[in-house]
Amino acid sequence: MVTPPLIELRGVRKRYGGSGGQPEVEVLHGIDLAVHAGEFVAIVGASGSGKSTLMNLLGGLDRPSSGSYFFEGRDVAALDADALAALRRQTFGFVFQGYHLIGSETAGENVELPALYAGLPAEERARRAQALLDQLGLDGKAQLRPHQLSGGQQQRVAIARALMNGGRVLLADEPTGALDSASGAEVMALLHALADRGHTIVLITHDREVAAQARRVVEIRDGCIVADRMNGAPVAGTSPVAAPALPPQDDAQARRATFFSELGEAARTASRGMGRNRLRTGLTLLGIVIGVASVIVMLAIGEGARQRVVEQMGTLGTTIMYLGGRAPDTGGPPGLITEEDLAALAELPEIAYVMPVIGDPIPVRQGRVERQVYVFAAQHFMPDVHQWKVALGRYHTEAEDRALTPLVVLGHRAQQHFFPGVADPRGRQLLIGDSPFEVIGTMAERGAESGAQSYDDMVFIPYSAGRARVYRVQTQPDYTVIAAASPEQVGPAEQAIRRVLLARHGREDFAISNAAARLQAEAETRRSMTMMLGLIATVSLVVGGIGVMNVMLMTVRERLREIGIRMAVGARRRDVQRQFLTEAMLLTLAGGVAGVGVGLAVGIGLIAAGAAVVFSVSAMLLAFGCAAATGLVFGFMPARTAARLDPVVALAGE
Repeated sequence: MVTPPLIELRGVRKRYGGSGGQPEVEVLHGIDLAVHAGEFVAIVGASGSGKSTLMNLLGGLDRPSSGSYFFEGRDVAALDADALAALRRQTFGFVFQGYHLIGSETAGENVELPALYAGLPAEERARRAQALLDQLGLDGKAQLRPHQLSGGQQQRVAIARALMNGGRVLLADEPTGALDSASGAEVMALLHALADRGHTIVLITHDREVAAQARRVVEIRDGCIVADRMNGAPVAGTSPVAAPALPPQDDAQARRATFFSELGEAARTASRGMGRNRLRTGLTLLGIVIGVASVIVMLAIGEGARQRVVEQMGTLGTTIMYLGGRAPDTGGPPGLITEEDLAALAELPEIAYVMPVIGDPIPVRQGRVERQVYVFAAQHFMPDVHQWKVALGRYHTEAEDRALTPLVVLGHRAQQHFFPGVADPRGRQLLIGDSPFEVIGTMAERGAESGAQSYDDMVFIPYSAGRARVYRVQTQPDYTVIAAASPEQVGPAEQAIRRVLLARHGREDFAISNAAARLQAEAETRRSMTMMLGLIATVSLVVGGIGVMNVMLMTVRERLREIGIRMAVGARRRDVQRQFLTEAMLLTLAGGVAGVGVGLAVGIGLIAAGAAVVFSVSAMLLAFGCAAATGLVFGFMPARTAARLDPVVALAGE
């Protein structure tokens, strides 16, 4: 029974050019080749004969322009980029003339690379890499960088890397070309030993003496196979190195690479890259730091100003206006606001509440305690007008107001003044002026209006009971609180009030204090200023992001060969994209952390100088999130560029 070939090429052609006005060049002319499992084949030919192109096709680094390539009966030419990466990861191991080791990685990390993309756990990767290095005579060399190793040692590291995922098929492109004769002999001895252990070896060389050591020699000339012959017994290697006893391959190469393992590898590589280019990294980070710090400081200043306005608005109300009589500008007695006037105003659709108020400091006594207290007489909806809650008990009702019922609600501190240590003063009596009033509740703590007495020191009684029992000589309210139906109706409500009173009085003998409109205008101005400051600060982040994109594009160009190496050992496009996107994210996140620190330091300095600065956790998270988004947005294009590189072109890059 004839065993089907492991690798089979049928009429494979490879052409370059033919687009963009470039002439088309055919490098391979209808190659037919079959390689069986366990063979040691040398493909020999002069420079430019097409042997390296053939190796790239065999290893899934390149695709044929036409023809068919079957691996174990599967049409490789029909595979997409990720499927080709899986084939390289699971099956092929590459040994290059220039070693193609990643200079920033240690020998051990270079060997581990294929297993990383196969999803092997970190501990198992390290153990297996160390075992391979030991068996190839590189014990104690795992932590050395490639530049600290000799050429022969670097090539052994490359062989160990090729074997990391099992290396069923080893593709060796001029593996002895850059070595002295002794090191070259050692490498050939290793290849013989691997062939003896069942690995399929495809050796690419221009050296006929090296090719003669293979068990089968395929000669290629001008893109065509001109000879294919079997050799006798292989030439014995002269290397004193014993053939390595390879650890058995498990199913790691069949597993998908784990996200966190690759993310950790990307972060580690990124941090090393940042360390190698400290000046460039620092300058790039500076833009992100300035942007994040600016956003935090500008928003903190804006928030401080906004909170001041909000405090005022919370006290005065966002819909409240104050109405009172005054002498007209043309002369004459002050105007009087009558109950009929207030009833007419209450009918306006723009107005929600019309609340006359009488209030003066008068003596209030409870037992032996007597204090001069501001007694606030108003209608039953006072808590709704001022958006003020009753903390204990209740407020009086409309019916109780009409019935002149002597009830009183205490301000927060008034309760403490008159009933110290009493948790619930309801049912107790207060003598207000010369009239007794029953306590029915306590208001929540509120504070004072700007420049006014604290509401918490006051006591609150029904308007009608106040006029009848306390303020007997009062003929009209001290002032009237008018609440618009909504914040948007404040302006129209003021105009409507003016229109009604002018019609009723015939002259402007009244004054309207529109505190809500002034506060809303100021708050809106502050909000707009904060937004503008935030947008200006965000520009710094955008500029910093453009710097990140520029640096990452430079990084991709500088690391073309590394990208090609990662693809050769089985990295998928998304692995390469994640690698460079993680580097961009790490750069901006480092800048974000530093920017938050700088922003806090600047803000603390401003607070010490007396500025109104209010730090917001949400603003900090926003700034930090913007920094992360900057890395994601501006790092995507360089990462995508790296991921879409042709592996052959990348390997040839400097």
